[in-house]
Amino acid sequence: MRPPKLTLAAVAKEVGVSAPTVSKVVNGRQDVAEETRNRVLAALHRTGYRSPLQRKSPPAQQAVEVVFDSLNSAYSVEVLNGIMEHAAASQMEVILSVTSRQSASPVDPEERAQRLLDEGRSGMIVVTSAFGPGQLKAFQRRRIPVVVVDPLNPPPGDVFSVGASNWAGGKAAASHLLELGHRRIAYIGGPAAAECSQARLHGYMAALMAAGVPVVEEYVSAGPFRSSTGVAAMKSLLALDDPPTAVFAASDSIALGVLAEARRQNIRIPDDMSLVGFDGTTQAEESLPPLTSVSQPLLEMGRSALSFILRQRSGEEIDSRRVELATHLVVRESTAPPRTQQSPAGLRRQAD
Repeated sequence: MRPPKLTLAAVAKEVGVSAPTVSKVVNGRQDVAEETRNRVLAALHRTGYRSPLQRKSPPAQQAVEVVFDSLNSAYSVEVLNGIMEHAAASQMEVILSVTSRQSASPVDPEERAQRLLDEGRSGMIVVTSAFGPGQLKAFQRRRIPVVVVDPLNPPPGDVFSVGASNWAGGKAAASHLLELGHRRIAYIGGPAAAECSQARLHGYMAALMAAGVPVVEEYVSAGPFRSSTGVAAMKSLLALDDPPTAVFAASDSIALGVLAEARRQNIRIPDDMSLVGFDGTTQAEESLPPLTSVSQPLLEMGRSALSFILRQRSGEEIDSRRVELATHLVVRESTAPPRTQQSPAGLRRQAD
């Protein structure tokens, strides 16, 4: 059920004045004290109230805005493809926005939410970006549906979200390497505070502890979901006295950085070191060697996010505000049993 329509009485109650006083401000009357006028105007802006003359007619075709932190990864493209497929079937227009390009001149949350309302947007899908409480409240006040996909920061309980079984995926990746015989297994995570990266780390740790294998602090690192993170972490791992024989990277992009640095240091994957990624993107399929990866249902995640928007717009009662889709491990050619004759010193000598 949709929230009740915002009224002058509701605005008046929030400010602590009468409804006729608010009506005077809305209609531009001058017989209102300046201090009271300013308080009413602030409340009108904060709540997103618009008089009938100010309200714009919604566009003939509904539109949803999709916000990414970046569009330079196969992960983002796959999620976007899922949104676009469902949008085409639903006659919905998709408007793209990239937060990194706006960082130099950040938009006020209230202004951003009001812009979407004025432009008749059906809602907003936020993919992996950090979307703070202030931004979410600005949208909620205006009853604009918001859905977050793989949020970097945990969303409030009343916000709709879509993700994958990250803990189970992390456990599956580490368990696969353990079953192959590896015991020195590193984890290269995404941003340390990112909810999805933490869940993958905890799954990795659970698998190691269940097998009686200690979690080595030097084997665990974090960074952005970019190939540069894999490059930097691989350099540090190979410099250790006991470098790992296997690496679990929290994204395919990070894994590709590991793979690139391995080539530069004459480390053969999987002969000298096994490697597992996470996401199951086309990058994993096309890398050399093809990458063993935990596959997320990225297309379905995009479709589910837009489905949440459409269901909210229709006024449907939705029991669960969280969709968590299953991951599964896809074994390719980047993992193999460890070479029993390979000593840590020998691995370092190859890297030198």
